[in-house]
Amino acid sequence: MGKTVLNTRPETDSGDLAIALQQRGYDVCCAPMLTIDFPALPDDQPGLNLDGVQAVVFTSANGVRAFIRHCPRRDLPVMAVGDATATTAREAGFATVFSAGGDIDDLAALIAQRLPANGGPIYHPAARKTAGDLGTLLASKGYVIDRQTLYEAHAATSLPPAIIDGLAHAAIDAVLFFSPRTAESFVKLVEHHNIQGAMTTVSAICLSPAVKDRLASLKWRRIAVAAQPTQESLLSELDNAIV
Repeated sequence: MGKTVLNTRPETDSGDLAIALQQRGYDVCCAPMLTIDFPALPDDQPGLNLDGVQAVVFTSANGVRAFIRHCPRRDLPVMAVGDATATTAREAGFATVFSAGGDIDDLAALIAQRLPANGGPIYHPAARKTAGDLGTLLASKGYVIDRQTLYEAHAATSLPPAIIDGLAHAAIDAVLFFSPRTAESFVKLVEHHNIQGAMTTVSAICLSPAVKDRLASLKWRRIAVAAQPTQESLLSELDNAIV
């Protein structure tokens, strides 16, 4: 039997990850820490206001999914935080897509490189809670980020019984964490179910140092951070961590 890896990503983001893990020979179990909801626009808002917008910025694939639910336009250039988000945008029909290949700081640098500050606002479809504030990062350079909440990420309220049992009996070798909020949700649920001690047999594999920081209250067998904030880099770190 191969090593067992727990995927904590939302179901909307788990398809390619599950395939990649299985191709590497891992057994995969899932406990999404976030559920993504795409609410309708307010009754007094028939569509998205993109007047004067010079580009769209996506900080997640769910931002792309939210945008295309409400708007048919695909002519605007796209600035994407990473390659997976960029791929989702291209699959949705956007022709001009640039990937920062990293995190929100890399995205801010990409915008400053590719777009003029005086070219008009940049539209950002986002969740209510985000890992960083893109508008603040770019405000000093004169950019205007028009951020609108188009989807919600709701934290899980419990762990599935099979996952609790797997963690408690050392049947899960590693847990993957792609966002600070996912990590926060997991820690709260581990404490809620009183299985903190079980983490000493588990490796935590994190997409970034910010994700690792949210896991510091638990004692892990090992905690590792991807060299780059990409899925491929995280999977490489997983391979190294649990051989």
